[in-house]
Amino acid sequence: MTAIPRFTGDANPYGGGDPYADYRTAEFPFARDTDLADRRLGAGVVAANDEFFAERENLLVPGRAEFDPERFGHKGKIMDGWETRRRRGASADHPWPTAEDHDWALVRLGAPGVIRGIVVDTAHFRGNHPQAVSVEGVSMPGSPSPRELLADDVKWTTLVPRTAVGGHAANGFAVDVEQRITHLRVNQHPDGGIARLRVHGEVVPDPAWLAALGTFDVVALENGGRAEDASDRFYSPATNTIRPGRSRKMDDGWETRRRRDTGHDWIRYRLVARSEIRALEVDTAYLKGNSAGWASVSVRDGEDGEWREVLPRTRLQPDTNHRFALTAPAVGTHARVDIFPDGGISRLRLFGSLTPEGTADLEAGYQELGG
Repeated sequence: MTAIPRFTGDANPYGGGDPYADYRTAEFPFARDTDLADRRLGAGVVAANDEFFAERENLLVPGRAEFDPERFGHKGKIMDGWETRRRRGASADHPWPTAEDHDWALVRLGAPGVIRGIVVDTAHFRGNHPQAVSVEGVSMPGSPSPRELLADDVKWTTLVPRTAVGGHAANGFAVDVEQRITHLRVNQHPDGGIARLRVHGEVVPDPAWLAALGTFDVVALENGGRAEDASDRFYSPATNTIRPGRSRKMDDGWETRRRRDTGHDWIRYRLVARSEIRALEVDTAYLKGNSAGWASVSVRDGEDGEWREVLPRTRLQPDTNHRFALTAPAVGTHARVDIFPDGGISRLRLFGSLTPEGTADLEAGYQELGG
């Protein structure tokens, strides 16, 4: 497995101006998949062996890392990332770390799932980045402690083998392990700093948990729903509409550019599995002068099924959560929200339960992936 593309070696020392001007990055094929390590899904860095210069929690902060060349503290330069101290050898005769020496951090994914790609971002770590990184994954039920995760009998699966990385770069790795993962062990060899960690993949929910809930949001990202496509992603991604909780600011939703024609915008979703929908919400929180004027919601049963409108075109109010109880349950595998003519919504919620076919499909996939 190799980085796509590969970046190695130091970056030039910071010379002033825009610190991202010489940042090395690329378009990764997996980048549109859900970030399973998103803090907004409940991800966390639960432990690290060392965080002398910069805290481990910085790894999962949303947004790109910031750099202030004048910011220093009692321990040295303050970096927006996870940075460990310099490793040393055992004696004056051998002052260098061994080939096996490395630092590690344990990451709990916010939503367990199949990982398609990982980005180890060393932004602003120009000469103090790790020489190489490796990433391992495991699936453990419940909420294991760091001690339980590090027990000798835990069998970790290699997702990214030890691979050289570059400083001040987005180091991307495709992952081809078909396994449901709940936790990661991120290793940097032998030491150094990583600014951000992004873990792209597909959410695989626990069928037993959804069955216990009974009625739940069948399009929610954390339950395995997915925004498959959208007519416009100019200001913000369509995936925002199925994130947990209500929107907290304008860019925490979906907003399109201004249309200058007579068309309209839309998002198409895949539900967690075949479901029976009984109620829905269309939320325009924080979209005040740019919310959609009207919206409709349709459902399709199967890849080749026809779209059936379950919520006719309805006037929306700005900064408002609109709730609708359906007169009859709607069964389907996909949903689509159409907004007229443009603008945005912050959240879409589709409340219902799995059909027997949906439950069987979800359980079969869960078992196949080692859940």
